[in-house]
Amino acid sequence: MTIPAAGTLAWFEVASDDPEAAQKFYGSLFDWTFESSGSLTSGGLDYRNITASGGQRPMGGIFGTNGELPNHAVFYILVNDLEATCAEAEKLGGTVINKNVDPGPGTPPFAYLRDPSGNQFGVFTPPAAA
Repeated sequence: MTIPAAGTLAWFEVASDDPEAAQKFYGSLFDWTFESSGSLTSGGLDYRNITASGGQRPMGGIFGTNGELPNHAVFYILVNDLEATCAEAEKLGGTVINKNVDPGPGTPPFAYLRDPSGNQFGVFTPPAAA
């Protein structure tokens, strides 16, 4: 599996209080397939990895919120240094919403940011080698 280059769009997430309906919609519209994320699902989350038709690796996920968060979609950019990226974003007028530098096995360190216009996006570093 090839890891995307730093600074590129590397993941997206659709958060929904009805993940079954989201899976049916996106699967039918784009011919995507879905598979439960073992590490996240074993931790109690409803998280389904998305793979495009003919794709070699997951490119995103559907997160079942159980109504605890607003429905939303967010994109993630791969970065080499999470801390430095968060600091630079703040220097440029952005905001760090939250940062998880030790999310647990199988999940890469990530942060949610807002740009100066208030748009939310995520950044993450490659997961540690197993």
